[in-house]
Amino acid sequence: MGSQSRFRRGVAYGAIVLGLTCAGASQAQNAAPGQNTDNLPVPSEPSAQAQAPSVEAGEEIVVTGSRIRRPDFDSPSPIISLGAATIQQSGTTNLTDFLSGFPALQGSQTSADNSGSGAGIGGTGLNLLDLRNLGTERTLVLIDGRRHVASVPGSQAIDINSIPVDLVERVDVLTGGASAVYGADAVTGVVNFVLKKNFEGVTARAQAGISEYGDAGKRLFGVTVGKNFADGRGNVAIAYEYGEESRLESRDRPWLTGSNAVGFYRNPNDPEFKPGYTGGASNGIPDRIPTRDVRYNDTAREGGIDVDFDGAPDYIVNSAGQLVPFDIGTVVQPGYSTGGNATRVSDYANDLLPEIKRHVVNFIGHFDVSPALTLFADVKYANNKAFSLGQPSFDYYLLIQDDNPYLPAALRGNGGVLLTRDNFDIGQRGESIERETFRSVVGARGNVSSNATYEISYTFGQSNIRSQYINDVYDDRFLAALDAVRDPATGQITCRANLVPNWTPDQPYASGRYTGAPVTFKPGECVPLNLFGENVASPAAFNFVRANTLDRSRLRQHVATAALSGDFGQLFKLPGGPVGFAVGAEYRKEESRFIPDAIAAQGLTFTNALGRDEGSFDVKEAFGELNVPLLRDVPFFHRLEFGAAARLSDYSTIGNTTTWKVDGTWSPVRDITFNGTYSKAVRAPNIGELFGALSQTFAFITDPCDRAELQNGTQYRVANCQALLSQLGVANPAAYEDGRSTNIPGFSGGNRNLREEEARTWTAGVVFQPRFVPGLTVRADWYDIELSNAINTVTATQLAQLCVDQPTLNNQFCPQLTRTRTPSATAAVGNIVSFTVAPQNVARFSTAGLDLNLNYQVETASVGRFNLRVIGNYLHRLEFIGTPGADVTNRRGESGFRSPKYTVNADLTWQLGAVTLNYGLSWFDKTRRFSNQVTDNNPDIVAPEYLYVKELWQHDIFASVDVTDRFQFFGGVNNVFGQKPELATDTYPVSSVGRYIYAGARVKLPRI
Repeated sequence: MGSQSRFRRGVAYGAIVLGLTCAGASQAQNAAPGQNTDNLPVPSEPSAQAQAPSVEAGEEIVVTGSRIRRPDFDSPSPIISLGAATIQQSGTTNLTDFLSGFPALQGSQTSADNSGSGAGIGGTGLNLLDLRNLGTERTLVLIDGRRHVASVPGSQAIDINSIPVDLVERVDVLTGGASAVYGADAVTGVVNFVLKKNFEGVTARAQAGISEYGDAGKRLFGVTVGKNFADGRGNVAIAYEYGEESRLESRDRPWLTGSNAVGFYRNPNDPEFKPGYTGGASNGIPDRIPTRDVRYNDTAREGGIDVDFDGAPDYIVNSAGQLVPFDIGTVVQPGYSTGGNATRVSDYANDLLPEIKRHVVNFIGHFDVSPALTLFADVKYANNKAFSLGQPSFDYYLLIQDDNPYLPAALRGNGGVLLTRDNFDIGQRGESIERETFRSVVGARGNVSSNATYEISYTFGQSNIRSQYINDVYDDRFLAALDAVRDPATGQITCRANLVPNWTPDQPYASGRYTGAPVTFKPGECVPLNLFGENVASPAAFNFVRANTLDRSRLRQHVATAALSGDFGQLFKLPGGPVGFAVGAEYRKEESRFIPDAIAAQGLTFTNALGRDEGSFDVKEAFGELNVPLLRDVPFFHRLEFGAAARLSDYSTIGNTTTWKVDGTWSPVRDITFNGTYSKAVRAPNIGELFGALSQTFAFITDPCDRAELQNGTQYRVANCQALLSQLGVANPAAYEDGRSTNIPGFSGGNRNLREEEARTWTAGVVFQPRFVPGLTVRADWYDIELSNAINTVTATQLAQLCVDQPTLNNQFCPQLTRTRTPSATAAVGNIVSFTVAPQNVARFSTAGLDLNLNYQVETASVGRFNLRVIGNYLHRLEFIGTPGADVTNRRGESGFRSPKYTVNADLTWQLGAVTLNYGLSWFDKTRRFSNQVTDNNPDIVAPEYLYVKELWQHDIFASVDVTDRFQFFGGVNNVFGQKPELATDTYPVSSVGRYIYAGARVKLPRI
């Protein structure tokens, strides 16, 4: 399971709302930054601000991005604020699906990304937010402005499934200067979930949805009960939510499996790939073409039998039990063919969506003892379970002895055979994972004077994670069961290990992980296993070799915060008003522990041998913030103010860091406001990056020195590969090919010498609210983020590419790769045979773009209310520099990074009386199928019609009817026209779910 591709071919490893639902990202509404979107009509429900009794008339709202109380539309930083009604009217039961529909968060990891083999080990079902496509580790997720315990061992990433949908009042998405206010991990910004307060009455909802194919269902039930007491001085509320998402398999979509599946492989008509070609890399003939029925031409589900030990199968035993020749089909490129009887590549397609079941209970309460003292608490328990199946185990070059009774009689007498096999009959490996999260916040706040307030709080969080892996394989049992003989005493087939004391496996040709594994089962316990043919072994044999292993993790977080905020109005005032301030201190401790399964950790199963990870750090911080209103309501200066913030931190791991920001706001007239921020932010390395144990991993590496890949890199690649391969003894480096289709074993771990990352961020924007167009608000913000000294762990393929794509081979990447000088049964001279990856402070990231937010509302007496909302983004750049001095890789416009140049999310809503209708549109422009680096250096990689993945055009509709002021029915359809994924993809530009239908109802009782 996990990060393994088919190769190891080891493991790399409110209201009652009843309704049918889907992730309706395009349904989401957005106001101009700083304007809450809950003015979207819900006939029986007031706006979100009106719903929040804790906000008195005229009281200012503390908006994300500042500890100083100020109206949210005054924020100098770009903010998108999405309210409760917006979320509910999207029909979503999954907050990440909803949020990833917005440009700033479209690179987030949804359930679809963490399903099947696409999920890393322990990652099944995770929903993680990624702001600006610069990594989940650089996006800080907060609850009511406070930190939340992580859900991923060794990291600060939070599973959004642990946040109750119905209790969210709004979501604020902030870019710029957040690190100075909230601390590390906010180098790209903050996503703050603001929960409902002072809730009174009973609300509940239940909803469910289904795709046009009758699958991919989602269901949700939530109930919230709240009560004011002591004449309104106190309030308690408790919310319970149950959410469920159904598993979706690739085989449920016919175009993704069997002979219908399409991939891009070498063009047989391109002379570039023929021996002796000297015409150059770009000859105008497409290098790759869409190809169906592609197979791995060196393996079979029934077991490819190699009788002459040349690494290529000669026979299989078919479903009728007959020995027939292995048909390689037509070779399209090394390792791959079309036709024949080898294993289809599409057989390894697995789950598109995991099964998820989640329970969340949240208590919120406060009591006003006096104006100087309010006690408050927020306690949550979340239980999330996820299940998904990935790929089966697979084996290469297993030696089957000549006396094995399962060996076909016609093949005996050759000294044995080699068997290469995809073990689908043993079962798809899968992960069943349970995440328990407990979080509590207790504190006190109150007025120090009429101009100052204080708040102290303590937050404790703990996540317990149990990851069980099913249909794994015990190596020792598998090899013992494979080595079958006849018992001379009974004539029955048994395991040699049952007859020979101190038996050890003899596998000189298989991967090193199969050599010398200790036997841990009882004498006589072994059940012989027949792998000649598919589904021919006994159930007892399969059960004997299967392994169910269990990893456990625990993460803990302690945060103590004290802050004083207010203004100096009692002492002095500037022409624009009193100077606002906030000062405070914070102590935070993070702990993470990962305990792998004891057997798996020894490398005795098919899955990776993972090391035990354990680490912690603490940080002491002091922070301050000022808001200085210089002028107000004078000619050319309707408002002029600036602000500043700073945070001093002392980490137990890296020492002292400093973050700061400055910002300014100028409104020459009431209709228009100019904003700007400039900040320095840092991110300290997390526990996994620092203390991660050296663990086994596997990766399929596309060798950049393969002759078909030479033109797909920088201008340095050809010369560097020539020099590298010549040093190893490759006779003709220009003709070098790596024909293996196996994964390469390697290692990954932490790096205790890491330092902090540093980002420089600036934003500049304008807010336009013309008096001559009532109801219109437009905000445009340019953002620019430059991240230096970035912590980056490259993939194995990126490691190989970075080695030869630098100006010289004398770089930090080449020593992390091992290539062979001596040929073997599994590797030729020059082949990569091992690698080590670890995080390093070597990278630079850079992104810039323009956010556009428009909200226009028209109220009429006769035909109702109309509301248009548009969120747009122009992505100017998304660049990555692997090492200082290396060439820039621009990821803008790449489908693999979900980074289109232009993105639009729009909604038009109409409400008349009890009826509300909404039309939503999600659109982004075409994106490159291959990286910019590949297409820039190899313009004929594919035919022009396949160079780009088509645009996203997703249309959604929503309707609701208020039966009474307490009861509402609603429903809708997402992806109305049923757009499907692009050729050779399963999730892009739209998921494989297809058209999605939901319906429901909601009820609200004002008192209990």
